[in-house]
Amino acid sequence: MKFKLPELRHEKDAYEPHIDAKTMEIHHDKHHNTYVEKLNSALEGQEKFQDKDIQEILKNLDDLPEDIRQAVVNNGGGHYNHTLFWAILSPKEVKPSDDFKKAIEDAFGSMEKFKEQFKDAALKQFGSGWAWLVLENGQLKITSTPNQNSPISQGQVELLGLDVWEHAYYLKYQNRRPDYVDAFWNVVDWSRVEQRWEQAK
Repeated sequence: MKFKLPELRHEKDAYEPHIDAKTMEIHHDKHHNTYVEKLNSALEGQEKFQDKDIQEILKNLDDLPEDIRQAVVNNGGGHYNHTLFWAILSPKEVKPSDDFKKAIEDAFGSMEKFKEQFKDAALKQFGSGWAWLVLENGQLKITSTPNQNSPISQGQVELLGLDVWEHAYYLKYQNRRPDYVDAFWNVVDWSRVEQRWEQAK
């Protein structure tokens, strides 16, 4: 099957002032679209993978021919990671339920400590990459990945991801990645994060 660029759930200016409309336009319409096009190109003629979704492909990278594997890691990961990123954004923060908040508190001590640890992972990710809240063996964990690598390839379930590639924030925040990470919490739809958690448990 041909992979397609997903539509955004909201208008590109819906996340102002935290994420600016121009960044959303370039990030979604240009960067993400390029990952989709290059993923389709890498898988062209690979009949074995035509009926597989991106999750299944990324979970089984060793099944891919070696000559296209890295292209699929880069572009398939870029497509999958961004699809999740758009899905958890909201024009304003949607608070977590008491149950999910308690799960965060049990895992990290408090919501504030969770955000501190997540920010630390985002800032310590050298160069391009992502910070993640994942579920692994039933446990909530914070991790980070370089480039467009995805935790799904490591057997983890991504619940929340923050793109810390410079293209995600440089127009508005320049080199101030910490400010971008802080602003991110204003546009997280925790109900959708929690939905992924419920499905993964």
